[in-house]
Amino acid sequence: MAVFGLVSSVAGFVKVRYLIDKAIIDNMVFRAHYRVTSAILFACCIIVTANNLIGDPINCVADGAVSPHVLNTYCWITYTFTLPQNNLKPVGTHVAHPGLGGDYGEKRFHSYYQWVPFMLFFQGVLFYVPHWMWKQWEEGKVRIISEGMRGANVETKQERQAKIDRLVQYVIETLHLHNSYAAGYFFCEALNFVNVVGNIFFVDTFLGGAFLTYGTDVVKFSNLNQEQRSDPMVEVFPRVTKCTFHKFGASGTIQKFDALCVLALNILNEKIYIFLWFWFIILAVMSGAALLYSMAVVLLPSTREAILKKRFKFGTPAIVSALIRKTQVGDFLLLHLLGQNMNIMAFNEVLEELCRRLQFGSSSGASPTSVPSAPSTLEMSPIYPEIEKYAKDTEI
Repeated sequence: MAVFGLVSSVAGFVKVRYLIDKAIIDNMVFRAHYRVTSAILFACCIIVTANNLIGDPINCVADGAVSPHVLNTYCWITYTFTLPQNNLKPVGTHVAHPGLGGDYGEKRFHSYYQWVPFMLFFQGVLFYVPHWMWKQWEEGKVRIISEGMRGANVETKQERQAKIDRLVQYVIETLHLHNSYAAGYFFCEALNFVNVVGNIFFVDTFLGGAFLTYGTDVVKFSNLNQEQRSDPMVEVFPRVTKCTFHKFGASGTIQKFDALCVLALNILNEKIYIFLWFWFIILAVMSGAALLYSMAVVLLPSTREAILKKRFKFGTPAIVSALIRKTQVGDFLLLHLLGQNMNIMAFNEVLEELCRRLQFGSSSGASPTSVPSAPSTLEMSPIYPEIEKYAKDTEI
């Protein structure tokens, strides 16, 4: 139960929040990095450090010649090894355990098990960093300008229109000033892709070059003949290894003791890393697709038009095309994020008001020339008629 209590401490990364409580400033793939993946890695870090699941992570025996506590401590803080040439030999007749035998031939040393918790925690931080960078860059802009408009609308029509007017006024006043904002978002999105691909190679180096093909090897393992197959999980994460301990004898000579060490922790490690292999591959594919989608948004105005028409169901082709021509990539990203935080009806009202103020039409399909221009701030002022009368008298 203590383990479940520790794991629940990372549940905040994946808990569901209502839109009215928290603004959405990214997409689903972006959130899969800093919420889902970071939570998985932190949870795995907690699991491998919970000794009550498996007992002691290492137990070594050497026929009583060395104190078990000393032997366990020594083999844990140094390394153990296996003999790859003995992996396929029959267990019980030729070798005691897979990968064990006489100390001759190639040795494969294992010391990664000391660092697994630290590596998992460090990777969890790496997957959270792009989100942290984007939050600093974004500075709560979407949350501030969409305050009171996220989630369901329960206010009156006048209140909703006042909020829409305020939001559209901000967009008009800051038009073409959001390109650096968009650059920060796309940079962090590219960083997500680099991060997941880099982590695959990072773990491969950590496990001695065994991670890149780890998942495919495990899948192939079940299709091989029983007599000719070697479990790749046991090869990468052996359950029993050898450890050599040297000490001085009674006459001062150096004595060598071969110990067999049971690495119970590898029962967890092999399951964790096979899951991470499949998850990293899926996440890399999704991140690559999201990056291509973002490139299309930046490079192809037709993509931005399709998003407004198909996802947000807004306007006629002519109006949408005109809106895209009037705005830049940064403006579109801001509108896109606002669309994710508002219901589609309210967002369409925002876009219609924006089109009207940009003076090229509305979603009703009217031509730009048929739509009267929006009154200026001066024209809407109560003293405007007096100013206009004074101007006419001066002309006379």
